[in-house]
Amino acid sequence: MPRKKTEAPVPAQARTIPDRAKTINDIARLADVSKKTVSRVLNQSPLVHQETRERVEAVMREFNYTPDPFARGLAFRRSFLIGMVYDNPTAQYIVNMQYGALDAIRDSGFELVVHPCDSRSPGYIDGVRRFVQQQKLHGVMLVPRVSEDQALADMLADIGCRYSRIASVSLDESSRMVITHDRDGAAEAADYLQSLGHRDIALITGPSSYRSAHERTAGFVDALAKRGIELPSTRIVEAGYTFESGVAAAELLLSGSQRPSAIFTGNDEMAAGVYKVALRSGISIPQQLSVIGFDDSPLASRLWPALSSVRLPVRDMGRIAASMLLQPESGAAAVVASASVRPHLIVRDSCQPPAY
Repeated sequence: MPRKKTEAPVPAQARTIPDRAKTINDIARLADVSKKTVSRVLNQSPLVHQETRERVEAVMREFNYTPDPFARGLAFRRSFLIGMVYDNPTAQYIVNMQYGALDAIRDSGFELVVHPCDSRSPGYIDGVRRFVQQQKLHGVMLVPRVSEDQALADMLADIGCRYSRIASVSLDESSRMVITHDRDGAAEAADYLQSLGHRDIALITGPSSYRSAHERTAGFVDALAKRGIELPSTRIVEAGYTFESGVAAAELLLSGSQRPSAIFTGNDEMAAGVYKVALRSGISIPQQLSVIGFDDSPLASRLWPALSSVRLPVRDMGRIAASMLLQPESGAAAVVASASVRPHLIVRDSCQPPAY
């Protein structure tokens, strides 16, 4: 008779584990250790023997185990989630901020969750409170413009939620602040235009509800005034940090016979709007009009001619703000002392001396 084909024996432990995503209890059973020991391995505790650590890590690798941040939060009575709250119309700014936050929390066991909101809505602070409490967040990054709202910061303090704030000036304790010094970057742009010989200069600002818009406007106007150039109110147009608002502002500034020889915009999106109006009006950049933006987003180098722009290290800002929220043993204490970034002008092809 033909012999029956036999199969390799299946370990008893493996037979007891259903074909599903493994839990921390499963890993403990397979590694023949306690759940507490697995938790210590996950948190790199020095209290675990090296041989035991290697056995647990081998099981986790075999089953591609990833700890559930919610389950870990229950086990440790705290969440392993960091939130990012923002109200900013510029998509690339937010993407870069998220990249920076992810840089900070990589390999830390924390995860990032985001909460876009409309800070003009009367109930937005209550919405943030629900977000924080429902997710049981470990901490929250506040991105401009919501970072400038003291009522929001007070609410987070009241419910015992740690937070970090990114703003152009100091608004809180140093351990909670990432200061961007927008005023200095705008002043550098003003100095550069003046050095090229421009005197009839226009400014397209961001929304007056943004502290960054005030700081960039003040830095630019004050720097020109120090060099004897007064900026009349007719040469300052408020816009909304969007491409469309940049188009509308540029139409006001470039429609008359007395056009400025240079325009500084509060961000690159609005500078792109200036490019559109100039092209449509037959105005050559930089031969007839010099343009400088702010942020130095990827858009700046993609425009033609390439846009000179004040570089704001947004990714670094996100990284530092997220690092502040981690436990001290994760390195947050070392970051607090250097929670400041400095913008600087990146000169490209969008500026030259005026034609007249």
